[in-house]
Amino acid sequence: MGDGTSAATTGAKQSLWTRSFIVIWLINFLISVVFLLLMIVMSKIATDRFDVSPAVAGLSASIFVIGAFVTRPFLGKRIHDFGQTKILYVGVVFSLVFTVAYFVVNSVALLLLVRFLHGAAHGTAALAIGTIVAGVVPREQYGEGIGYFTLGQTLSTAIGPFVGLLLLQHGGFNPIIITCSVTSAIIVLLLPLLGVKDLELTAEQAAETKGFKLTNYIEPKAVPISLALMVTFVAYSSVSSFLALYSEAIGLTTAAGAFFIVYAVVIFITRPPIGRRFDQKGENSVMYAAVLVFAVSLAILAVADHAAVLLVAAAVMGLGLGAIQACGRALTAKVTPLHRMGQANSTFYIFGDTGLGLGPLLCGFLIPLTGYRGMYGVMAVVAALSLVPYHTLHGRRAGRQKGGAGP
Repeated sequence: MGDGTSAATTGAKQSLWTRSFIVIWLINFLISVVFLLLMIVMSKIATDRFDVSPAVAGLSASIFVIGAFVTRPFLGKRIHDFGQTKILYVGVVFSLVFTVAYFVVNSVALLLLVRFLHGAAHGTAALAIGTIVAGVVPREQYGEGIGYFTLGQTLSTAIGPFVGLLLLQHGGFNPIIITCSVTSAIIVLLLPLLGVKDLELTAEQAAETKGFKLTNYIEPKAVPISLALMVTFVAYSSVSSFLALYSEAIGLTTAAGAFFIVYAVVIFITRPPIGRRFDQKGENSVMYAAVLVFAVSLAILAVADHAAVLLVAAAVMGLGLGAIQACGRALTAKVTPLHRMGQANSTFYIFGDTGLGLGPLLCGFLIPLTGYRGMYGVMAVVAALSLVPYHTLHGRRAGRQKGGAGP
């Protein structure tokens, strides 16, 4: 079934909910579940099992993202040479291998090595997924289509951390790895059902990637939004990496399990209308307000002293960060020609991985100085500062143009 790669290139009205879209949605959802399940528990596991400092605990989380980071530039350039489906197969199979490898971890050094290699495999799969879905979604429906696609990641932000914290409290390390291994095996079984054809480049398009030049690895049109998202992800990493430890420190461990459920429910409700607003009114109508709402959510989290306050922070974060992520992915796809989508996704993930990788390290150094509450206060300011690169590099030019810059 070749409906995937042609959807964005034909003039006829295309169906969004094809088999290829549904299967890539499921693959993306399950990969995100594994990633977020491990991310939320890893700093606590490193602390409990190996008695490490907050900085090393943060590294155990962020080194996964560093592993993903190193694969992006090379694969972004070569994804159409190898074929995005083959790259997806490689990434998914090795993700399963390295998930099972957690069973043999018996030292901090080995944990960091496995985390790094698992991150590299995850990054390979995620880059291929981003390229495939850009061809599956009809181009005139990018805002809505990418919005629905990222709902899978939204659900994973609820299910992954919730299951991770539940297993951490009642099962421990081995049940966590068993769950992730079974999930990774299911992803492998879904691959033959995908049914998309690799994009074939014209001679002129292929010639663009010859030789060594920066544009072989980075898509300039994707840099402005990617830079703004990098700053946002620095702030978000404080939640994905340290919420388990923070909730334990303030006595709200049970509420922390519900945090991501509330977060995801809010995104699930608001994502479709946000996608339609992006298509109809343009990215600026979403981004400015969303960034400020996200910053407010971190400020609320910093002062949380009751379960209700923690869950209010989750709801506000779902509204703000959910809109930022949906707008960012849709805008990256919208401004980029289809044959440059590999480089665009590489750019998006390079900057995003940089934020997610630097964030836990920064937070790990801040916590001894400011405590958890002070760290979240600092991250609220960092989140608000993401408006600076967005407005300077893109927002002020997009102005009132419908949908911003075109491809």
